Amino acid sequence: MDTSQFYLRYYDGHKGRYGQEFLEFEINSEGRLRYGNHSNYKSDGLIKREVYLNKIIVKDICRIIEESEIMRQDDKNWPRPNNAGKQELEIRYLEEGINFITSTMGTSTDLHESLDPAGMQVLYYFVQDIKTLIFSIINMHFKVRPC
Repeated sequence: MDTSQFYLRYYDGHKGRYGQEFLEFEINSEGRLRYGNHSNYKSDGLIKREVYLNKIIVKDICRIIEESEIMRQDDKNWPRPNNAGKQELEIRYLEEGINFITSTMGTSTDLHESLDPAGMQVLYYFVQDIKTLIFSIINMHFKVRPC
């Protein structure tokens, strides 16, 4: 599995009663993970983290990309960004690249009411898998204290 031409960026944000709020992360082929989370809820500020991932983790992310078939999707029938927010997913892997922009998905009902429910479902589960992995890495790296 070649990871030399790999880049992933995900953004999910909206403007709400607390101002601009977003979650964003990017991973490059060297394993650099940059994470940002901005929320004004209860006067929270911008959280920025940067960590380098082992090549095994980068290869596993590439495996998730391949198995999810996210690279075969097309966002032309996906809902456009609106007041509820927007999601952006950019992936460059091997010789291919995608750049999806759609509205924020609130519930699984949003998936089924779209013009491309199968494609939206692939996006939804891909994003859930990647976010779970990234949150786990960030939490382990920045909260676990060695004895």
